[in-house]
Amino acid sequence: MHAIELLNTIKAPASQVMRTLSTEAGLAAIWTKKLKVKPEINHVHEFDFDEGYITKMKLVTLTESQMVWECIESDEDWTGTQVVFDLSEKDGVTTVVLRHKNWRSMNDYFRFCSYHWAMLLYRLKMYCESKNQE
Repeated sequence: MHAIELLNTIKAPASQVMRTLSTEAGLAAIWTKKLKVKPEINHVHEFDFDEGYITKMKLVTLTESQMVWECIESDEDWTGTQVVFDLSEKDGVTTVVLRHKNWRSMNDYFRFCSYHWAMLLYRLKMYCESKNQE
């Protein structure tokens, strides 16, 4: 199995970063506005990227430092994968490690998604570091 693994640092508290990643308002600001999200374990999040299907992610872990989604419905390459966000904070800077695990092959869609996950982390950084937050 293959995994996308990325890291970024954000000059913001981990609580703010996790709130952005785990709430409808936060994810709408950095990912897609067409979504249904609740920060509740076992809730099935729905994300619409205008690709002709809805991506459904079950929230399996949500703590102050980790969030895990299990993809239960999406593109065939995503179904059965997990997306893990691990956060750690030191001196007001949060390190975010994003892992998209359990890919069956390292194909062009894997490479495409790797780029787009990196862009998500960039937008997360810009959003959380903006003066309009908190």
